[in-house]
Amino acid sequence: MRHDSEGEEVDDLNREEKQRIVEDIHKRFQEAEIVITTDYKGLDVEELTDLRRQLRDASIEYQVVKNTLLNRASENTDISVITEYFKGPCAVAISYKDPVAPAKILSKFAETHPKLELKIGAMNGKVLSVDDLKALSKLPSKEELLSKLLSCMNAVPGNFVRTLAAIPAGFVNVLQGIKDKKEQESA
Repeated sequence: MRHDSEGEEVDDLNREEKQRIVEDIHKRFQEAEIVITTDYKGLDVEELTDLRRQLRDASIEYQVVKNTLLNRASENTDISVITEYFKGPCAVAISYKDPVAPAKILSKFAETHPKLELKIGAMNGKVLSVDDLKALSKLPSKEELLSKLLSCMNAVPGNFVRTLAAIPAGFVNVLQGIKDKKEQESA
């Protein structure tokens, strides 16, 4: 943004650029698993760069966009439930795969950088409050859950095989017991 001679903000984006931005964000909102809005006011460039890097490393987009463009982009998407929160300095974190990762990263970052404020989130057309986002951040990540599921699935066949192997062994023991008893009776 630049300012005119009287200090009024002058919009540097022309109509076509705005439309392109709205269409791009709209498409991303449609594909998003979760969108979390934050107030980044007070973070310096280095802190913001660090946050963006952490999010990017987890395949999460983090973008500062004008609120009017966010409002237009969210129309007819699951994100439209949080348009009333697109006020003041607003940045959106968009995750397409893992809804837990952005909540974890943003919550952890906000603990050490209190100037970052979690505002609200949207997932599957539902509004997620700050408390919901913090609770979500405490859940195991998708990778951790898949790892636990895999170890459970691996344990089931192993236990099943051991159980099946025990049946014939038990049967042989019963037959041996019957044989030994008959031998004792005949002796």
